[in-house]
This record gives sequence, structure tokens and C-alpha cells, in this order.
Amino acid sequence: MFQPVYLDHNATTPVAPAVLEAMLPFFAQQHGNASSRHEYGRTARRAIDEARQRVAYAVGAHPTEVIFTSGGSEANNLFIKGAAANLPAGIVAISAIEHPCVREPARALRRRGWRLRELAVDAECRLASADFHAALAEQPALISIMLANNETGALQDVAALAAQAAQETRSSVWFHTDAVQALGKVPVDFRSLNAAGVHAMTVSAHKLGGPKGAGALIVDKRVDLAPLIDGGGHERGLRSGTENVPAIVGFGVACEEAVNLLQEAPLWLRQLRGSLERGLVAQGATVFAAHAERLPNTVFFSLPGIDGETLVARLDRAGFAVASGAACSAANPEPSHVLLAMGVAPETARGAVRVSLGRQNTADDVAGFLRALAATVSQLQSLTALHHTVEG
Repeated sequence: MFQPVYLDHNATTPVAPAVLEAMLPFFAQQHGNASSRHEYGRTARRAIDEARQRVAYAVGAHPTEVIFTSGGSEANNLFIKGAAANLPAGIVAISAIEHPCVREPARALRRRGWRLRELAVDAECRLASADFHAALAEQPALISIMLANNETGALQDVAALAAQAAQETRSSVWFHTDAVQALGKVPVDFRSLNAAGVHAMTVSAHKLGGPKGAGALIVDKRVDLAPLIDGGGHERGLRSGTENVPAIVGFGVACEEAVNLLQEAPLWLRQLRGSLERGLVAQGATVFAAHAERLPNTVFFSLPGIDGETLVARLDRAGFAVASGAACSAANPEPSHVLLAMGVAPETARGAVRVSLGRQNTADDVAGFLRALAATVSQLQSLTALHHTVEG
């Protein structure tokens, strides 16, 4: 059966074999509800407790700071809406490059009297220090700045930003970071981030070899959150609902595996990324955020005169699965809001394509992609030239 080369790991990753093996018993033999008091229920509860410890260890947190959710979107909403619910209306500050699951709940707060302050970034997708300083002078109550951008891969120095926020707001701000794309690709340590002034952090299973449907908000217990979902009082009363035991178990094992591979995987991914970028530049591509510190697996690029959506569809037919931006925003035909915030011209932004490598990818995958890209672009350019000739 034909199977394209998968180069879209920032959208989701294949479930690791050890993760699947750990999950399988909890679909059938150990199917108990973790709130039940019989042996089936106690087995499920122990499995959740062990998974919580694994996730906590992977991110440098205490198990009691791990609140399981259905994924990164719910965790981001839980922080933004949950923290705002227990505060007087004020200013919520987010970077202009946040994922929609941070942008949209932040925008929703405006209906409750909050003011949204979007923080500017520079041409390399890094937070603009002058605008951040200006925003802090306005004394925001909530700040959310992502650790790694899902499109460009650019990393923010969240610890330094949180320390600055704590100093300039007299520690009156709750600071959150979306670390969904970072975990498993770069070291993530909530304890050191928390010491610097980060109060909450979002992570997700399916970005690091775990299943879809499991994520977590890692949260300092001093933060007063209102739950999004009321009910039986699960997850310290912050997330009611019968736990997704198989997915949570898989999340724990995925975190453990990702931490164990963190020493070797980034080096290999950087080597692949370097080969890919050299080949792209040789074909005339612009690589976005090329001079920023980035995730080792991510390349976001554009070729002059080539539409990104068209290129993605053609490459798919050629056997290479890539993306034109964030998977969660694939239905939006507008240019990437991340690139527009970086000052990229809309016509260039419309050509953007993201390649996000995984540890299963090889040098042959990269070489094959570059060959397919060159052939596809040549075909598209020929069609464009023919169209212009016919019109002329």
C-alpha cells in the first residue's frame, strides 16, 4: 500500500510502539472507571497516578501540579478562562504569534470586560522587548507567551520574560506558557520556570508520540482557577469527567520515552534540518525565523510565486505529507497570522509551507522531498507560464 513520507510532526506524531502497548490493556481487560471502589477501579486509579508521576517527572513538576485535560486546547482555555473568572476584569497580554487556542479564549474575555493586549514580535518571530516592556507598564493581570512557535519553531526565553514580568508588575500577574510544541524536542523544566515567575504551563500527548485526547495543565497551586467543566470534582475539582484512562496511561509513557531520547534525537533532527534548509535555499526559498533559536525539527519556508496550499496538495500527491501552517487552522484561507505579525508580506505568507521532522525520518526522506519539491515547483512554474502565454 502506498504510504507517503510523513513530514508533519508538529501537527501530530505517530503513537510510539511502547505507548500503544501500555494503553491496550486499559481498553479491554482493565476497563474500570477510576472513581469506582472495586479492583477494576483501583487498578485504573493506580494507572492514572503512575502516569501523573511520569508526566510530572518529564516536565520537572510535582505530581499534584499536573491537571489532566483532553489536550492542549482545553488546558490553555482552562488557564485563561479559569484564572480570569476569579479576577476582576483587567488586561490579558498574549504574544501576537500564539496558537488559536490561546488567542480565541483571550479574545473571548473582552465580552467580560477584559482588554486584550497583543505583544509584538520581530522579523525573526522573537518577542519585541520594547513592546513587552511597554505592556508590563500597563500592569496586565494575565500573560501567556508560548515557549515554541508551532509554525516557525522559534523559541522564546520564557524564564527571562517571566522574571521581568514579576519584577515590573510587582508579582501581581499570573504568567502562563504554552509548551505543547516544546516538550519532547527541547528540555522543559517547570520547576526552574516556576522559580522565574511562570505559574502555569500547557503540554499535550500527541505531539511527542502519545495518543490524541490527553494533555495537561501544569499549574502552581497558588493560582486560583475556576473549572471549565463542573461535575464530580475530578482533577482537584478543576476538570470533572470520567478520566480517559488509556490516553492518560499513554501520555505518561510517551513523556518517559521522550525524556529518555532527548539527548540524541535533537542532534539528529538538527542535522536533517540543516540538510533540508541548504537544499531549500539552493532552490530560492526563504526560510522564516532562520536566525532565531528554533526547535530542531521545524522549517517554515516560502518559494517566490508559489501558492502554499497548492504546493502542499501537489507534494501530497508526490508522496510527501507537509503542511501550509498550523493544523488546527487549516480551514482558514487567510495568510499565517504568525508570519503577518513578523512583518512578512501577505503574498509571501500565502506561499508558506511547514516541514516538521520526526525521529523516524531519514536523510533519504529529506533528499527525496527536495527532489519532489524541485520537480513540483518546475511543473507549477510551467503551468503559470503557459497560462500567461494563453492570456497574452
